[in-house]
Amino acid sequence: MINHNPQFSLEHFVTLKCKYQATDYENSSLSSLLYLILRKADLGMNINDIEWNWLLDNQLLETIEAIQKKQEDQAQAICQLDAEFDQLKKKYDASHISIEYTPVGSILWKLDSEHEITDSEVDFLRKNSLKYLAEQSLEIQKFKHLKIKYKADQFPSYFPEESPLYSILKKLESEADLNEKDIEFIQQQKLLETLAIVNQKQAIKQAEFAELKEKYKSTAYLDSSVFSPLYPILKSLDENKKLSSLDKKFLEDNKLNETLNIVLENEQKEQFNELKIKYKATGSQDSLPSSHLHKVLKKVDANMKLIDQDINFLKNRKLMDTIAISIEKYADHLKSTIKTGDELSQTDIDWLKQNGREDILVFAKEKHFVNLKSKYDVSGYTDQGVSTGLYPILQKLDKGNRLEEIDVAWLIENKLFYNSYYSDYTFYNTYNRNYSNKIFIAYHTIEATFYEQEYQKTGNQWKLPNASSHWRKANEPKRALKLTENINFNSIRENKLKSALLTTRGGAFRDIDQLDQAETCARKAIEYQPNSHHPYTLMGAICFERGQFSEGEHWFEEAIQRGASPKDQDAEMKQIVKNAKDENKRKKVVEYLLSKDPNRYSWAKSYLKKPKNSGQ
Repeated sequence: MINHNPQFSLEHFVTLKCKYQATDYENSSLSSLLYLILRKADLGMNINDIEWNWLLDNQLLETIEAIQKKQEDQAQAICQLDAEFDQLKKKYDASHISIEYTPVGSILWKLDSEHEITDSEVDFLRKNSLKYLAEQSLEIQKFKHLKIKYKADQFPSYFPEESPLYSILKKLESEADLNEKDIEFIQQQKLLETLAIVNQKQAIKQAEFAELKEKYKSTAYLDSSVFSPLYPILKSLDENKKLSSLDKKFLEDNKLNETLNIVLENEQKEQFNELKIKYKATGSQDSLPSSHLHKVLKKVDANMKLIDQDINFLKNRKLMDTIAISIEKYADHLKSTIKTGDELSQTDIDWLKQNGREDILVFAKEKHFVNLKSKYDVSGYTDQGVSTGLYPILQKLDKGNRLEEIDVAWLIENKLFYNSYYSDYTFYNTYNRNYSNKIFIAYHTIEATFYEQEYQKTGNQWKLPNASSHWRKANEPKRALKLTENINFNSIRENKLKSALLTTRGGAFRDIDQLDQAETCARKAIEYQPNSHHPYTLMGAICFERGQFSEGEHWFEEAIQRGASPKDQDAEMKQIVKNAKDENKRKKVVEYLLSKDPNRYSWAKSYLKKPKNSGQ
């Protein structure tokens, strides 16, 4: 048998018998089952079937009712507590967590009853991923303290986010300016003591506003209310804060010119001071924005080149570091200019030489060379440097200057003048089209322009065939035609000149596929100079383009008899095949040439497989 504390247990048993209507039960032994049942019932423990049956057997009906009533009351109390916890969860946006039997529930209970929670409790919330609850609790406490401090604790709102009063009190705490709506809210809520504090602060600010208006020459502005837009502007000005463009516009619109001048002067002073620090000129005593030093430093900051007068000015003030920075900065600016693809002026080139920046000059040339090679489609050509070779030639072309014969010879030698199948200069006087690269086109454009200008200067009509021929090589046959369209052949005495003009004009017509006009010009050219091979070569090419191969061969033979080279004929054949717009026509020409001489015209085999308009 279990040993009990006699005095405590007997007294306790008697108390329980009274509480649960079991005084009629005579047995008061601590070993009685009744004592166990009553102890369990009092502790809220479950009564099992054996125990219920024992109470019934012993006719302890009132005890049964008392125990059942106790259990019902406890269940109801638990339900009530659960309902209260549910309300807390909704109120604090914590419905997603179970708080009933955790420290979170106790913390929220304290918070809701306006008791302060401890730092350790806030930390607990944060550590359990309830940071928002921790922050909310801190805001609630802050709101409570502010209400007490500013005599607004009778205000019913408890949650900061639910009340505009919280933002108002925070403004008061931070000495920020209230607006008219804030004052109106305090008045509507009849927070008289809070209003008195506000009025006291407003009076101090009004006095401050008056002083600021006097200090910054804006007394002409009559509105003295601290709600005026001018008040925060003057406060910012007094705190050395930069004004916005809207602030300045307000001053301008209200004709507060003296105040605006102070603002602008302060900004210039600040800018001047920043520039002195930035460009190591703090050793100078100059502080006025109107000083020459300020102008010089602004030039440096704007990536402008300093003139000799500016350099001497800095030297006289022993600002050698500033000079060094200005030189380096402008050099960097020129380098950036070069990177964007712009060329340097001669003045900038002289400046770089004067300041020993040969590295940038070399960089400029190399970058320019790269750009020129890209422009003229020769980026794949590798050159040893920019002083010799291709670079000087591309410079001449890009400036529109004529090339010398040695330049052309260099281009031909390095296979940069013609397309791949033209390795010599034999076709210079033939009538080709659409196979030239950009260097070739640029060269002939410059030459054509030169001869055209020479004709305009001298009236020498022999310049016209040269100009026309170059325009054709520059892929500008229409300019060649325009150049020769208004010629009065009756006024020309030399048949040789007439023949040359008609031949180049006929070639231009051929370039634009007007073969009938080309033939007319060629036949007239033959009439004027029967012994020149050029118009015969033109006739041969015209016949081949028409598919009249036998007749074309006849004209080519006539040209060879008059001094033409077989290479001229080969060049024309390549031209005809390459530029054929009709695949059937191309195929017929190729098949004819291969049947005639497969070795001589072996190059034509590749065109049997090539798609239209592909190059070689």
